Amino acid sequence: MTSFYFKAVASDGKVRTGTLTAESDRIVAQELRKQGLTPIYVGLEKKSSFEFRLPSFGGGRRRDVLFFTQELSTLLNAGVPLDRALTITSELTERSQFRTVVLDILRILKGGKSLADSLAAYPSYFSDLYINMVRAGEASGSLAIVFERLAEFERTRDDLKNYIISSMVYPTLLALVGMGSIFVLLNFVVPRFAAVFEESRMAMPLPTRILLEASRIVRTYAWMAFAAAAALAALLKAYVGTASGRLWWDSFRLAIPVLGDALRKAETARFARAMGTLVANGVPLVQSLNIARAILNNRKIAGSLESVAQGVKRGEGISGPLRRAGQFPPLAAHLLSVGEETGRLDQMFHRMADIYETETKDAIKRFTSLFEPVVILVMGVLVGALILSMLLAITSINDVAV
Repeated sequence: MTSFYFKAVASDGKVRTGTLTAESDRIVAQELRKQGLTPIYVGLEKKSSFEFRLPSFGGGRRRDVLFFTQELSTLLNAGVPLDRALTITSELTERSQFRTVVLDILRILKGGKSLADSLAAYPSYFSDLYINMVRAGEASGSLAIVFERLAEFERTRDDLKNYIISSMVYPTLLALVGMGSIFVLLNFVVPRFAAVFEESRMAMPLPTRILLEASRIVRTYAWMAFAAAAALAALLKAYVGTASGRLWWDSFRLAIPVLGDALRKAETARFARAMGTLVANGVPLVQSLNIARAILNNRKIAGSLESVAQGVKRGEGISGPLRRAGQFPPLAAHLLSVGEETGRLDQMFHRMADIYETETKDAIKRFTSLFEPVVILVMGVLVGALILSMLLAITSINDVAV
């Protein structure tokens, strides 16, 4: 038997904390429900629900929104009134900055504004999709269900983004370490051998002469190369900040072999998850497309949704215009065509999101499985060439000595 710490909400909306002894956390949660309490956190240590629910990667604001959505979903589904649910959420929030945001939302709400309008006061936290979903939930009287779906949307989006980031950490680190090793060899190690070779006044092998010249260039012009690279990066960043530059950059990324395919599938999954969430809550299709367009990261793909929206306005449905847009995988249009025929477009969007989230992970795995051995091979060849060049020179010195 183990002692578990719990945090739960009572029927009066107040937070209850304490400990229960049971065989597992699941049994503790069941016991709390029997007592009329809604469990928020059950664990071995006194962790806040904020710490318990957050993923490892990602921005602070996104984590705050995920926490906010999960807590409101739990509380509203437990029958806690909205104003009381916001008060409890502010009490559970450990980040003082976000606590101020939640309390201000509560203040605006009590001033007579709707929850959607209250959230709209903080566009840096809550996206158009989020606000429109909440507005649709208020209009249909299904706010608890909306927050449950929003929590799932935020969670799956974070999971996919975190997977991509964690998958790219190792190959990126590998490339940086390899380039750093070569720089150290050329800048510090090779010059020591160069002094020995110059004192011997012997004819050095061609690979060694190339190595010494490369070392001289690195020591002489490395700072200029770094400055030029920094300037180029700054110029590229400024250009990408423009509308035309962003479109060029996003188009370029999609054209990269293997990686471009993964990015396209990731955007398709993001689009499908957003559309499924919006359509399921009664947001009009054209409005859903405009909202989904705003949350996509790739401007090339997002721009194609304008023609899709125009096709929907003309009464052509969504599958045909999406196919003609040419920016989404062919399977996406076929799935939506089935959804239109069966009248289950929202379910098909969610199914499409599940498919492409899985395919995105598979595509990232393929990319890393190709990228890692390529980096290892290139670094191995370069380092091997450096070592071989030095060994040839040392061997030549020994031959002269003999």
